[in-house]
Amino acid sequence: MDIVEFVGVTKSFGRIKALDSASFKVEKGEFVFVVGPSGAGKTTILRLLLQEYQPTSGKILFEGKDISTLKKDEIPYYRQKIGAVFQDFKLLDQRTISENVEVALAVKGTEENQWASRVDQVLKLVGLADRADLFPSQLSGGELQRAAIARALVVSPKVIFADEPTGNLDWETAMNIMDLLIKISNEGITVIVTSHNRSIIEKLKKRVIEVKNGKVVDGKKEK
Repeated sequence: MDIVEFVGVTKSFGRIKALDSASFKVEKGEFVFVVGPSGAGKTTILRLLLQEYQPTSGKILFEGKDISTLKKDEIPYYRQKIGAVFQDFKLLDQRTISENVEVALAVKGTEENQWASRVDQVLKLVGLADRADLFPSQLSGGELQRAAIARALVVSPKVIFADEPTGNLDWETAMNIMDLLIKISNEGITVIVTSHNRSIIEKLKKRVIEVKNGKVVDGKKEK
């Protein structure tokens, strides 16, 4: 079953086409790389999927439903189905790691008496149980990325979209983060990772969607 489908999606900013008639599908539980140089349209795909942008033309389907038909008050609920992970982490400096993860539960409206157990569960999954009471400034880059993944994961999303999650990390740390994302995918959560790191992509041999000058030029699995 396809969880995400772009059907002839174009997104223009003035005369510039960030995406040009892009079509691809991602199956439920699949792990997919979206690759391409800076400015190719990778982050635009995320922002379209989150409905931060509307396509100039074409359709975006999530679980078979055209997300452009969502009412304004349905969009926040829809966005909770997508956990976004960014290269720069976007953690709150004045909150501990556990409090950063709790913020996602507060936004979702999860009852407060459920927070502690859910936060403990995801921090154990990402290997940060012993860092829960530390602040972001006290963590390494790899630990910060794990915290960002925990925050995305805590609301039980159907899709994790990681935008260049290894961009600032050394090789060993980057591979540890990718191993974690594969582990999450193996639990049945769809994982979409944007990357320009060919070494990681070639090593993991997962399906690749390549974007070049706004066009999807490849959707095949790495050999």
